Amino acid sequence: MSEELQLPRAARVFVSFVALLRVNGFAVAPEQTTAFLAAIELLGPRSLEAIRLAGLATLAPPPERRATYDRLFDIHFIGSKAIDPAGAEDEEVVRLQEEGRGEDETLLADEANESGLVAARAEALVERRFAASATGDALRRLSREAPARLPRRRGHRRMRARRGPWADLRRTLRESVRNDGEVLRLGRLKRRERPRKVLLLIDVSGSMKGRTDDNMKLAHALSHAVPHVEVFTFGTRLTRVTRALRLKRREQALSAAAHLVSDWDGGTRIGDALQAFLAVPRFGSYARGAAVIILSDGLERGDPSALQDAVAKLSRRAWRLSWLTPLAAGPGFQPQTEALIAIRRLVDDLVDGGSTAAIVSHVLSLGQRKAA
Repeated sequence: MSEELQLPRAARVFVSFVALLRVNGFAVAPEQTTAFLAAIELLGPRSLEAIRLAGLATLAPPPERRATYDRLFDIHFIGSKAIDPAGAEDEEVVRLQEEGRGEDETLLADEANESGLVAARAEALVERRFAASATGDALRRLSREAPARLPRRRGHRRMRARRGPWADLRRTLRESVRNDGEVLRLGRLKRRERPRKVLLLIDVSGSMKGRTDDNMKLAHALSHAVPHVEVFTFGTRLTRVTRALRLKRREQALSAAAHLVSDWDGGTRIGDALQAFLAVPRFGSYARGAAVIILSDGLERGDPSALQDAVAKLSRRAWRLSWLTPLAAGPGFQPQTEALIAIRRLVDDLVDGGSTAAIVSHVLSLGQRKAA
């Protein structure tokens, strides 16, 4: 009789999942495997989601590799049919499709824009690494002043106030009991103010290469300064990076975003990206009543009618639409490109986006502005 310890049959599938993680580069200690099995026993397990959460709690995959962990989990426990055969793109990534307008484009290899000086429509997928740098004065100012200076809106909940359109009957009756039934002062209520949603759309194409690092750091600072901030990147794909930027440590958050976005410094199709944003109902709802800020040079290739149509729709949904472009750095800026000329009358602000300080100044000034 063999003296080798045999695993229970029911536990083999969980141990083999740990082996799969190790094969794919996850560092999992034997003690973590034991904790994983104990957690599953404690939870039941009642569902696959319970097993997934037990793995997250005990096997501790790095946050930037969470998507890979989920994909391996689905492969192991659900089967390969649960994975998108086209490459399992994240549901928060929308690949922009050419609609028969690429006949004037060169092939991908010729269109790769490494210099960052030319706007192109062709897709170039690359991985980006963000350089570590100290937090600048502008970002510190944004973190410090944004909670008080960003726009607010009146919510539906009411709060006590010295003056207000509604009577606070509960407080008035409570005070009258203390005063033998005499109503000495009528309490008032007013609507509670809440921070307005902020939607940040960042152009990460090759022509914005010089600004991408700083814009992503600004997005991370803004995400942690105020609630209800949504961040998307666009080039040849539309990618939601809000969840990645919610990680507290900036280096960790930017690393997670770098894994999510695959079209860094590539081509640009601004009109198609904004149309794709509006076409997804969940994404489009983020713009409703929000302060929408687009960081892009507006160097659109081809027919700008798609861009003009998308900006018009976005303007109608947004509380205020600001387009910040590095081309507007100088005084007396006048749009020269066909795309910027087309959208000029549709946006509320067409201002300087050439430096972090200029962007921060504009963002902090939004609280003083009214809806257009």
